[in-house]
Amino acid sequence: MADNEEQPLDKTSVVQSDTFKVRIAQAGEAPPCLVLLVGPANEVGRQWPLETADSIIGRVPTAHIHIKDQSVSKAHAKLLVSGGEVSLIDLESTNKTIINDRILTPLKPYKLKNNDQIKCGNVILKFLERGNIETVSVAQTFNKALIDPLTGIHNRGALNAAGVDIFNKSRVLGHPLGVIVFDIDFFKKINDTYGHQAGDYVLKELTRVVRENLIRGNDYFARYGGEEFCLLVLGSPVKQIDEICERIRKTIQEHVFVFEGATMPVTISLGFSLIQPNDKGWSDIFARADKALYESKNNGRNRVSSQ
Repeated sequence: MADNEEQPLDKTSVVQSDTFKVRIAQAGEAPPCLVLLVGPANEVGRQWPLETADSIIGRVPTAHIHIKDQSVSKAHAKLLVSGGEVSLIDLESTNKTIINDRILTPLKPYKLKNNDQIKCGNVILKFLERGNIETVSVAQTFNKALIDPLTGIHNRGALNAAGVDIFNKSRVLGHPLGVIVFDIDFFKKINDTYGHQAGDYVLKELTRVVRENLIRGNDYFARYGGEEFCLLVLGSPVKQIDEICERIRKTIQEHVFVFEGATMPVTISLGFSLIQPNDKGWSDIFARADKALYESKNNGRNRVSSQ
């Protein structure tokens, strides 16, 4: 080809989608984190952002990175974050801490590098450095499995896993744990009268009202059935739980639900229970709260009952 001839245009081009651009931007803000690769089945894929100066990996519920596996020591290892770098220290664990097949010397810090694999007992975690785009994609995949797609809050599977964690924290810390369950009164009638799209609107709008106005940031809110919801409240006494329930009930009753010009009256029935000394697990509290919910429904609905 002569020098003065035009070069053919390269027909191959790469265009970043808006979604990819958003992920890049999110990754730029992402802190370093650990991702669970091998461990408890319902926790695989979970991330722990490393945003504090030091964090403990361990089996006790109070550990920042709490992993329910008997091969992990109660306080297995410590992570130190300083100047953008992350180091790991084995805390004389029973089953050792291994990084990429290298057994760590106890109490001696090891500087982590991107994609390092950390083995604590039978559990394997991966380290992702600050700004790694994989942080965003892994979080999205994990969250998708735990989030209810209609309402955007936690689903039943996530609730069952969180219930165990929060129950254990309640026991260790000596804090009261309240379980509140509620559902929408005559929800089938809403669907039959106004259509299923109206029913979906009610579920989403009710969720928004409760999440934005009626609960604290550390309360755990989930949809565990069609029109059924659960709220886990740690650290509040029975009187306060009763007040929370009544505030939710009254707010929903007074809220105006309008879909395609139609105003729909919506009320809810609630039941709650607090942790008791002989409870073996969070499901014991849930069962009592669920029984209290049915008491509310059998006694006329749009009310609060406790067990």
